[in-house]
Amino acid sequence: MTWRGSTTVSDRIFASLPYLLPLVDGLMFGRFLFQQFPVLQLLFIPLAPLMQIYSLPFASLVIFFALYLGVVRNENISHFIRFNAMQAILLDIVLMLCGLVLPILAKVQIAFIAETLYNMVFLGVVAAFVYAVVQSALGRYAEIPPLSDAVYMQVR
Repeated sequence: MTWRGSTTVSDRIFASLPYLLPLVDGLMFGRFLFQQFPVLQLLFIPLAPLMQIYSLPFASLVIFFALYLGVVRNENISHFIRFNAMQAILLDIVLMLCGLVLPILAKVQIAFIAETLYNMVFLGVVAAFVYAVVQSALGRYAEIPPLSDAVYMQVR
């Protein structure tokens, strides 16, 4: 088991891939921004094939458990990849919770606040994705303070 040793190029690539999970889940929060700025949709066109796979029934659940059981709990995989996979899973869980709470706020007839919250969640997910992928590509651990502490408790 590798703790905080050097990372190979393949480790860096494989550590960046799990962050696609929260990015794809976070796209639904960008609907108000996409309506106001349609040009933003062009940035996410490369995700279209992944979105089609993700639209299959239970695909997100299968990917979620495959990452957790196949990567995070497999001690034969380097700590760097397992750390990033678990952090991506926790980001996805946070998005699922936001997906449960924000529609309730949108039904309370406070449209402006709901739109603002949706935009904040979307921009936060995109910022976390960019930060985590850049840090992983550089071979560094992407430290997102509240999440990273929880990840260290889960990944040995």
